[in-house]
Amino acid sequence: MTIHWEAHACLPLHPRADFSPLDSLRAAGVHYVSVNVGMDMNPVAQILSVLAGFRARIAARPERLRLVASVAEIRAAAAAGVLAVGFDLEGALPLLEQPDMVALYRDLGVRQIHFAYNRNNSVADGCHDAQRGLTPLGRRMVRAVNEAGLLMDCAHTGRRCSLDIMAASAKPVVFSHANPLALVEHGRNVSDEQIRACAATGGVVCISGVSAFLGTRTPGAGDVARHAAHVANLVGAQHVGIGLDIGFRQNELNDDPPGDHDPDYWWPRAAGYNRAVERMRYTPVETWQVLSGALQEVGMSAAEAAAVMGGNMLRVAGQVW
Repeated sequence: MTIHWEAHACLPLHPRADFSPLDSLRAAGVHYVSVNVGMDMNPVAQILSVLAGFRARIAARPERLRLVASVAEIRAAAAAGVLAVGFDLEGALPLLEQPDMVALYRDLGVRQIHFAYNRNNSVADGCHDAQRGLTPLGRRMVRAVNEAGLLMDCAHTGRRCSLDIMAASAKPVVFSHANPLALVEHGRNVSDEQIRACAATGGVVCISGVSAFLGTRTPGAGDVARHAAHVANLVGAQHVGIGLDIGFRQNELNDDPPGDHDPDYWWPRAAGYNRAVERMRYTPVETWQVLSGALQEVGMSAAEAAAVMGGNMLRVAGQVW
């Protein structure tokens, strides 16, 4: 069975978030989705509350959703017609500078993590901040991620720092939602050097469906395929995946971090953002239903398209988890 893998999606960071939007992913043919449970700007208390709420909502819908920890469990869920779910963290601040926190989050369902959300911290550099490189604490964190069996992610990470992480990791590294800088000049996009380094680890670059990073106001399957083709032509289709980064907003829930929160710090206007991410557009969920054809239109075989849509991330997860 061909597995379709969505490497990053967002629900409101609120324990009462409605999980029914994930039904649209399942209906579009997705078998596994990584759902964000927190970023660097979210305090640990909020993240733990979100994890508790999300776990409870998944447990309450066993006929539709299943929290998984292995490739075998993903395949079993897919065979049963159930959407497999894992969690991801965006940033190292929730680790409280303690490498042992990585395994704790793993036990709560987190299967993927990157170390800096746009801005620098004591572990790593963000893509919209000064470039320093991976810190000594960051190197210990990479080891902790490898040992705990989480996917080491470099999305949102500074270019120099991402290269350091990929050099330090003993296991394949991914970019869960990123696009080629060669096609669209944006600080969130990744250079050909980063793409080659990711492939050298055996990893995967998952193409984001966010308008600003694709370079279009109305993103669709063709735009995603064009970016996927650039990565495939550079390093091979076996190193391409999909992380559309769809944000399922629910306006009735306020999921802002408590206290002072400056969106313009995390999403700087100088980097091209306007009122944080409010004006960003997402590739629709239905992209999954037509993506195979779009990938084949840019030169991939049916087998390569299937690998991009999930087989490649399934392979890496099998090596890491």
